[in-house]
Amino acid sequence: MLRHPKLMTFAAAALVAAVAMPAAQAQQRLSLAERVDRLEQQAAQGGGDSAVDMVNRISALQQQVQDLQGQVEELRHALDQAQQRSKDQYIDLDSRIGRLEGVPAAGAVAATPKTPEQPPDIELGSPAAAPPPPMTGTLPPADPAGAEVPADSASAMDVYNQAFAALKDGRYAESARRFQSFIDRYPDDALTGNAYYWLGESYYVTQNYPIAEEAFRTLLARYPDSQKAPDALLKIGYSQYEQRQWNEAEATLNQVVETYPDTTVARLAQGRLRALRMETQR
Repeated sequence: MLRHPKLMTFAAAALVAAVAMPAAQAQQRLSLAERVDRLEQQAAQGGGDSAVDMVNRISALQQQVQDLQGQVEELRHALDQAQQRSKDQYIDLDSRIGRLEGVPAAGAVAATPKTPEQPPDIELGSPAAAPPPPMTGTLPPADPAGAEVPADSASAMDVYNQAFAALKDGRYAESARRFQSFIDRYPDDALTGNAYYWLGESYYVTQNYPIAEEAFRTLLARYPDSQKAPDALLKIGYSQYEQRQWNEAEATLNQVVETYPDTTVARLAQGRLRALRMETQR
C-alpha cells in the first residue's frame, strides 16, 4: 500500500476530530441539562414568591370585605333607628291629633260642653312611656276597690263613665273588663258602639292587637253609622300594621282615605301608609 505523507496527516486529523466530537457533544448536553435545572430552580423560586404574594393579596381582600361588612351593618343599624324614629313620630302625631280633636274651641266651651256620649279622645300608645305588660285574652278579676257596681244601683251612664275613667287613668285591664261588662249588660244602649271602640283601645294600647282588631270590627259590623266608625276602621289598619300584615294594612288604610277623604283619619292613614312603605322597603 502506498503511503502518501499528506494523506496520512489528513487521516490522523480526521481521527482526532472523530474522537473529540462525542466529547464535545456530551459537554454540550451537560451544559443544557445544567441550564434546564437552573431554569427549573428559578421557576420554583419565582413560583414560591408568587404564592406568598397571592396569599398576601387574599388576606388583604378578606380584610377589606370585613371592613365593608362592618360599614354595612352600621348603615343598616342607622337606617333601622331612623325608620323607628319615623314610626314613633307618626304614632305620636296620631295620639296628639286624637287628643286635640276631643278638645273644643275656647269660644265654644260654654255652648258645647262635653257629654259622655262624646268623650274626649285620650293619648294612647304614646312612645314617650313604656307600655304596660300585654294583657292576655282572659282578663283578671277586679280588686275590691274596682268592683263593678250592681246593675240595680247604677245607670248605664255610670257604668260607662267608670270604664272610661279607668281607661284615662291607665288601668287598661280594668278598663277592658268594665267596657266588656257594659256591653254585656247594655247591648242596646246608645253608648254601646262607643264602648266597643274603647274596648278595642284598651287592648290596642297593651299591644293585644288581634283582640283589639276584633273589637273594632265588631263595632263596624254592628254599628256602621257610629261616630267612632271612621276611627275604628283606622285602628283596624293600625292593628294590622303592628302585626306586620303589610298587604292587609295597606288595603285598610287606603279604604280609610277613600271612604273619609279630607278628614283627620284620612291624614293619619296617609301618614301610616308612608311608614308602611318605609317598613316594606327595608
